[in-house]
Amino acid sequence: MRSHYCGDIRRDHIDETISLCGWVDRRRDHGGVIFIDLRDREGIVQVVFDPDGGEFFELADKVRGEYVLQVTGRVRARDEATVNPNMPTGEIEVFGTELSILNASETPPFQLDEHTNVGEEVRLKYRYLDLRRTEMQANLQTRARISSQIRQSLESQGFLDLETPILTRATPEGARDYLVPSRTHAGKFFALPQSPQLFKQLLMVSGFDRYYQIARCFRDEDLRADRQPEFTQIDIEASFVEEKDIMDVAEKMVSDLFSNVLNIDLGEFPHMTYADAMDKYGSDKPDLRIPLELVEIGDLMTDVEFKVFSGPANDPKGRIAAMLVEGGNEKLSRKQIDDYTKFVGIYGAKGLAYIKCNDISDLEEGLQSPIVKFIPVEVRKKLLERMGAQNGDLIFFGADKVKVVNESLGALRCKLGEDLDLYTADWAPLWVVDFPMFESDDKGGLTAIHHPFTAPSVSPQELIADPEASLSRAYDMVLNGTELGGGSIRIHDEEMQKAVFKVLGISDEEAQEKFGFLLDALKYGAPPHGGVAFGLDRIVMLMTASESIRDVIAFPKTQSAQCLMTDAPGAVSSEQLKELHLRSRAPVVDKATEDGAQVAANEGTEKAED
Repeated sequence: MRSHYCGDIRRDHIDETISLCGWVDRRRDHGGVIFIDLRDREGIVQVVFDPDGGEFFELADKVRGEYVLQVTGRVRARDEATVNPNMPTGEIEVFGTELSILNASETPPFQLDEHTNVGEEVRLKYRYLDLRRTEMQANLQTRARISSQIRQSLESQGFLDLETPILTRATPEGARDYLVPSRTHAGKFFALPQSPQLFKQLLMVSGFDRYYQIARCFRDEDLRADRQPEFTQIDIEASFVEEKDIMDVAEKMVSDLFSNVLNIDLGEFPHMTYADAMDKYGSDKPDLRIPLELVEIGDLMTDVEFKVFSGPANDPKGRIAAMLVEGGNEKLSRKQIDDYTKFVGIYGAKGLAYIKCNDISDLEEGLQSPIVKFIPVEVRKKLLERMGAQNGDLIFFGADKVKVVNESLGALRCKLGEDLDLYTADWAPLWVVDFPMFESDDKGGLTAIHHPFTAPSVSPQELIADPEASLSRAYDMVLNGTELGGGSIRIHDEEMQKAVFKVLGISDEEAQEKFGFLLDALKYGAPPHGGVAFGLDRIVMLMTASESIRDVIAFPKTQSAQCLMTDAPGAVSSEQLKELHLRSRAPVVDKATEDGAQVAANEGTEKAED
């Protein structure tokens, strides 16, 4: 039906007769001449119909926004006065000779251009219309290019694209599973995979030493801008490798991606230990574009009378850190400082102490702050020296439990970087390495920071003797303060896997019941192996400068895990529940009722089959 895409027409096509198909972006009537901006996935081109067009001119007069058209015409140069330098097709137009209205359209519920100002709920309800917008078309086309480039990069490095099951069994991987009831096995359930982790390890045991997959994953958890209940993961695993081997593969993939899609050279990927990241930036995914750093000052405050500082300074689980903002006296008003005080409160901080350095040569009167009077002069001098403070600088303080200080000052650091435009580069990648194996959970036990199949950097005996001091062989790739992906060298022998389970409080019986197939496989010559997984949605979000991954997914869910367009999740009939050996305590749709009304399923009236 068409010979070209609308957005592909250029001066090279002048005098050619072409056929186009697309949607009406705009229609204008200028002195008896009708102009139609015709849009498809590649862009917009101007089509002109004049009164000499006869029936086709009359048809063009009936056209309205979002009508679907087929147009045949001759490409010609625009008059110099009408050239539009802001459009790729702005030097030409198509003189229409034939026109077919393939379908009419009702008036859309919102404007389908960059001026759209409706709420996201409306956009998601009419997602098929929202996706017509140029911005969304560009995002999803970029996503397709990214996926293609990823495949090329990994396959050039010898990786095989292998699929793993979607219906599997529930395993504890840090979030709730989506469960699927089995019709043929009464009372039993499949789980949708949170990741292909166990299966890709089994592929390594099977001898497929280089695997990758662009895999759909599912997690029933609370959502944020960069989370969805179903998401896409770039999954990579290889055998006979150490950390550097996997990190080199991942670096090449991401570097190729930015180079070929955005023409950007990411440069070197520095390595930083988890301990250094937390110490200097309060985060295990620091944004290195921001030059601000946290400085430990607890040793200076152990003997001050100011309990807000001396308390955490003398608490093994406490921390006092300071952060210097060069020229902060001029850059930040008192109101802004008050706003930042409220901001850090989100992360549990009880306040935000500060000192304005008006004249650092005058330790009595040259420092301005409500807390200065509580800090001895000799401590002030050491503080300014350690911070490298100059006149006009502003110093912020965090004093509390380690987690509160790190999270609050780490977030404030990023907030200041954005508000004051402190970025020193457009892109700043890095690897964070040497993570602890475990962290404390809310119940006083330990939980794996990554997952329980991550290899420790110590022996099984050392791990059991001092698990909290043990480091893992894990690594995370971070870009501009966003974790792109993470991975590790895996446990490939049964003794080490059992040691990790023991530390996590997983009994032999529970381990066999939940992971027996993996433990059994490790007995049959499992090779040393490791891997990494990236969030494709996050990568596309960064590369398109989108605010949310919902803007780079064709049909996303809301933050409450709903699809407003299809009204999912929805009720099911009592017959379906019966087939699945389930009984609902919530309203269900009963097909027996003519009006399809919802009826409450009484626990005693609908018995599950054995």
